Amino acid sequence: MKLTNLMTSAAVALGLATAALADDPTKVGFVYVGPVGDGGWTYEHDQGRKAVVAEFGDKVETVYVENVAEGPDAERVITQMALQGADLIFTTSFGYMDPTINVAAKFPDVRFEHATGYKQAENVATYSARFYEGRAVQGTIAGNMTKSNIIGYIGSYPIPEVIRGINSAYIHAKKVNPDVEFKIVWAFTWFDPAKEADAAKVLIEQGADVILQHTDSTAPQAAAQAAGNVITFGQASDMAEYGPLPRVSSIIDDWAPYYIARTKAVMDGTWTSGNTWDGIGAGMVGIGEISDAVPADVKEAALAMKAALADGSYHAFTGPINKQDGSAWLAEGEVADDGTLAGMTFYVEGIEGDIPQ
Repeated sequence: MKLTNLMTSAAVALGLATAALADDPTKVGFVYVGPVGDGGWTYEHDQGRKAVVAEFGDKVETVYVENVAEGPDAERVITQMALQGADLIFTTSFGYMDPTINVAAKFPDVRFEHATGYKQAENVATYSARFYEGRAVQGTIAGNMTKSNIIGYIGSYPIPEVIRGINSAYIHAKKVNPDVEFKIVWAFTWFDPAKEADAAKVLIEQGADVILQHTDSTAPQAAAQAAGNVITFGQASDMAEYGPLPRVSSIIDDWAPYYIARTKAVMDGTWTSGNTWDGIGAGMVGIGEISDAVPADVKEAALAMKAALADGSYHAFTGPINKQDGSAWLAEGEVADDGTLAGMTFYVEGIEGDIPQ
């Protein structure tokens, strides 16, 4: 009798433990290259994290670490998240690619998602957005609005993602203004307000009255505002506090639907590795409100560009387009393939200067 009671009690205890385990929240980690308050890239990723919390409530637990340098420090942080029981880890900067792959090999039961990279594994997926579509819209506005015909561009690192954006902005600015010239300053940082401000000031001193940026802080917006008569575009986030001038529109990264979907996939056991690369049509790339500082006809042209990119009737890289050295790349009406775009390491014809190695 005592043995029976003991077995019954053990069974009940085991059942309760199993139920408790099943009810444990799914733990989701995020690794950020900048601070959550950067007003740009990391801010929007963290908005996506918050959307996951709002969607799933106490069924999910999220953790994040901000200001993680690309390289060995990233591998340490990712490893620590995995050791602390994360079921899913989003690593949100290009330079986290190899650290993510390295850690994933040691934790086969953890799911990893790497933003903007190209290396995958059975438990590592990749995702990015077609930011170059947003650059086409920005180029259309910039080419129409520049009075000096000099457009400045602050690049972060000379990787394909950034080079694609420069090329797309230039192609579309040139379409509406054949006299336009691009000046490019490489900041070699994703987030450093002082360096970003200095880059903007250098470009303004060189005659640029339009500044585009592929860096994460609002410092270039502030520098343009102080200079006067310079227009800018929000990067990754709306940066609407600088509107209606200098910020006249923006590219907004909306990661929330993707983060929610991938978290749900882990919860219901349907997660698989793969690559996601969506743009304006899927809503991953948003175009911030175009301010009244933009003339009505220019706004109309920009919105028409946005609509054509969204419905697929136009591709931002449609020939004829030559490479910088004059060699043919895309023939009349030919569209760039994703493989070439993903590995883009060249400027298009008309852009001056060399890409740093």
